[in-house]
Amino acid sequence: MARDHEPGFAALLRVIIEQQVSVQAGAAIWRKLAGSLGEICPDTILKADAGQLRRCGLSRAKTQYATCLAQSTIDGDLNLKELDRMDDTAARAALTQIKGIGRWTADIYLMCALDRPDIWPAGDLALAVAAQNLLNLRQRPTVAELDQIGEQWRPWRTTAALMLWKYYRHVRSS
Repeated sequence: MARDHEPGFAALLRVIIEQQVSVQAGAAIWRKLAGSLGEICPDTILKADAGQLRRCGLSRAKTQYATCLAQSTIDGDLNLKELDRMDDTAARAALTQIKGIGRWTADIYLMCALDRPDIWPAGDLALAVAAQNLLNLRQRPTVAELDQIGEQWRPWRTTAALMLWKYYRHVRSS
Protein backbone atom coordinates (compact mmCIF):
# COMPACT_ATOMS: atom_id res chain seq x y z
CA MET A 1 0.00 0.00 0.00
CA ALA A 2 1.37 3.41 -0.90
CA ARG A 3 1.21 6.00 1.82
CA ASP A 4 -1.56 8.53 1.41
CA HIS A 5 0.09 10.95 3.83
CA GLU A 6 3.63 11.40 5.11
CA PRO A 7 3.78 10.38 8.78
CA GLY A 8 3.68 13.14 11.33
CA PHE A 9 1.57 15.81 12.96
CA ALA A 10 -0.11 17.14 9.81
CA ALA A 11 -1.18 13.67 8.67
CA LEU A 12 -2.65 12.82 12.07
CA LEU A 13 -4.45 16.15 12.30
CA ARG A 14 -5.87 15.58 8.83
CA VAL A 15 -7.28 12.21 9.91
CA ILE A 16 -8.88 13.90 12.92
CA ILE A 17 -10.41 16.53 10.64
CA GLU A 18 -11.77 13.77 8.37
CA GLN A 19 -13.59 12.04 11.24
CA GLN A 20 -17.33 11.71 10.62
CA VAL A 21 -17.39 13.93 7.53
CA SER A 22 -17.39 13.15 3.84
CA VAL A 23 -14.11 12.90 1.97
CA GLN A 24 -15.01 16.10 0.11
CA ALA A 25 -15.85 18.02 3.30
CA GLY A 26 -12.62 16.86 4.96
CA ALA A 27 -10.58 17.96 1.94
CA ALA A 28 -12.30 21.37 1.88
CA ILE A 29 -11.64 21.97 5.58
CA TRP A 30 -8.00 20.91 5.11
CA ARG A 31 -7.54 23.34 2.18
CA LYS A 32 -8.99 26.19 4.25
CA LEU A 33 -6.77 25.32 7.19
CA ALA A 34 -3.64 25.15 5.04
CA GLY A 35 -4.60 28.39 3.33
CA SER A 36 -5.12 30.13 6.64
CA LEU A 37 -2.14 28.77 8.58
CA GLY A 38 0.40 27.95 5.89
CA GLU A 39 2.53 25.23 7.44
CA ILE A 40 0.43 22.95 9.60
CA CYS A 41 2.45 22.04 12.65
CA PRO A 42 1.91 22.07 16.42
CA ASP A 43 3.18 25.64 16.75
CA THR A 44 0.85 27.09 14.10
CA ILE A 45 -2.14 25.28 15.61
CA LEU A 46 -1.36 26.61 19.08
CA LYS A 47 -0.75 30.14 17.77
CA ALA A 48 -4.10 30.18 15.96
CA ASP A 49 -7.07 31.21 18.02
CA ALA A 50 -10.20 29.09 18.21
CA GLY A 51 -12.09 31.52 15.98
CA GLN A 52 -9.54 31.17 13.20
CA LEU A 53 -9.71 27.37 13.37
CA ARG A 54 -13.51 27.48 13.41
CA ARG A 55 -13.58 29.76 10.34
CA CYS A 56 -11.58 27.04 8.54
CA GLY A 57 -14.43 24.63 9.23
CA LEU A 58 -13.33 22.86 12.40
CA SER A 59 -16.12 22.19 14.86
CA ARG A 60 -15.68 23.19 18.50
CA ALA A 61 -14.74 19.61 19.33
CA LYS A 62 -12.23 19.32 16.48
CA THR A 63 -10.73 22.69 17.42
CA GLN A 64 -10.19 21.28 20.91
CA TYR A 65 -8.77 18.00 19.50
CA ALA A 66 -6.35 19.91 17.24
CA THR A 67 -5.12 21.99 20.15
CA CYS A 68 -4.81 18.94 22.38
CA LEU A 69 -2.86 17.05 19.71
CA ALA A 70 -0.53 20.01 19.20
CA GLN A 71 0.09 20.42 22.93
CA SER A 72 0.59 16.67 23.45
CA THR A 73 3.11 16.63 20.63
CA ILE A 74 5.04 19.61 21.97
CA ASP A 75 4.95 18.27 25.55
CA GLY A 76 6.21 14.87 24.40
CA ASP A 77 3.12 13.03 25.61
CA LEU A 78 2.80 11.72 22.05
CA ASN A 79 6.01 11.03 20.17
CA LEU A 80 4.92 10.48 16.59
CA LYS A 81 8.39 9.30 15.51
CA GLU A 82 8.29 6.50 18.08
CA LEU A 83 5.04 5.09 16.65
CA ASP A 84 6.89 3.65 13.67
CA ARG A 85 8.92 1.44 16.02
CA MET A 86 5.89 0.18 17.95
CA ASP A 87 3.74 -2.79 17.06
CA ASP A 88 0.17 -2.06 15.96
CA THR A 89 -1.38 -2.57 19.39
CA ALA A 90 1.12 -0.33 21.18
CA ALA A 91 0.90 2.37 18.51
CA ARG A 92 -2.91 2.34 18.65
CA ALA A 93 -2.79 2.56 22.46
CA ALA A 94 -0.38 5.53 22.34
CA LEU A 95 -2.57 7.35 19.84
CA THR A 96 -5.85 6.74 21.65
CA GLN A 97 -4.48 8.32 24.83
CA ILE A 98 -4.93 11.69 23.11
CA LYS A 99 -8.32 13.40 23.36
CA GLY A 100 -10.14 13.16 20.05
CA ILE A 101 -8.31 10.07 18.82
CA GLY A 102 -10.29 6.87 18.97
CA ARG A 103 -9.76 3.53 17.30
CA TRP A 104 -10.92 4.67 13.85
CA THR A 105 -8.56 7.65 13.81
CA ALA A 106 -5.65 5.58 15.08
CA ASP A 107 -6.33 2.83 12.54
CA ILE A 108 -6.58 5.23 9.60
CA TYR A 109 -3.31 6.90 10.65
CA LEU A 110 -1.60 3.51 10.97
CA MET A 111 -2.88 2.50 7.52
CA CYS A 112 -2.42 5.71 5.58
CA ALA A 113 0.62 7.31 7.19
CA LEU A 114 2.57 4.39 8.65
CA ASP A 115 1.68 1.94 5.88
CA ARG A 116 0.78 -0.91 8.25
CA PRO A 117 -0.34 -4.07 6.39
CA ASP A 118 -2.73 -5.56 8.94
CA ILE A 119 -5.03 -2.79 10.12
CA TRP A 120 -8.80 -3.27 10.11
CA PRO A 121 -10.80 -0.11 10.91
CA ALA A 122 -13.92 -1.92 12.06
CA GLY A 123 -15.58 1.33 13.11
CA ASP A 124 -15.66 2.60 9.53
CA LEU A 125 -19.19 3.00 8.16
CA ALA A 126 -18.25 2.48 4.50
CA LEU A 127 -16.36 -0.69 5.40
CA ALA A 128 -19.39 -2.02 7.28
CA VAL A 129 -21.77 -1.18 4.42
CA ALA A 130 -19.43 -2.80 1.88
CA ALA A 131 -19.13 -5.95 3.99
CA GLN A 132 -22.92 -6.07 4.38
CA ASN A 133 -23.44 -5.82 0.62
CA LEU A 134 -20.63 -8.14 -0.40
CA LEU A 135 -21.52 -10.83 2.12
CA ASN A 136 -25.30 -10.44 1.65
CA LEU A 137 -25.87 -9.72 5.34
CA ARG A 138 -29.38 -8.71 6.43
CA GLN A 139 -28.10 -5.81 8.45
CA ARG A 140 -24.93 -3.80 8.74
CA PRO A 141 -22.40 -5.61 10.95
CA THR A 142 -21.54 -4.16 14.33
CA VAL A 143 -17.95 -3.23 15.12
CA ALA A 144 -17.47 -6.58 16.89
CA GLU A 145 -19.01 -8.48 13.96
CA LEU A 146 -16.88 -6.57 11.47
CA ASP A 147 -13.79 -7.35 13.55
CA GLN A 148 -14.69 -11.03 13.31
CA ILE A 149 -15.26 -10.75 9.54
CA GLY A 150 -11.86 -9.10 9.17
CA GLU A 151 -10.05 -12.01 10.79
CA GLN A 152 -10.27 -14.02 7.57
CA TRP A 153 -7.93 -11.54 5.89
CA ARG A 154 -5.26 -11.45 8.60
CA PRO A 155 -2.34 -10.56 8.14
CA TRP A 156 -3.41 -8.47 5.12
CA ARG A 157 -6.48 -6.72 6.50
CA THR A 158 -5.33 -3.33 5.22
CA THR A 159 -5.51 -4.64 1.67
CA ALA A 160 -8.94 -6.14 2.34
CA ALA A 161 -10.16 -2.81 3.75
CA LEU A 162 -8.89 -0.94 0.69
CA MET A 163 -10.64 -3.38 -1.60
CA LEU A 164 -13.90 -3.09 0.35
CA TRP A 165 -13.72 0.72 0.22
CA LYS A 166 -13.23 0.51 -3.55
CA TYR A 167 -16.21 -1.87 -3.76
CA TYR A 168 -18.26 0.54 -1.61
CA ARG A 169 -17.52 3.45 -3.97
CA HIS A 170 -18.42 1.31 -6.97
CA VAL A 171 -21.72 0.08 -5.48
CA ARG A 172 -22.62 3.56 -4.25
CA SER A 173 -22.07 5.11 -7.67
CA SER A 174 -24.09 2.40 -9.49
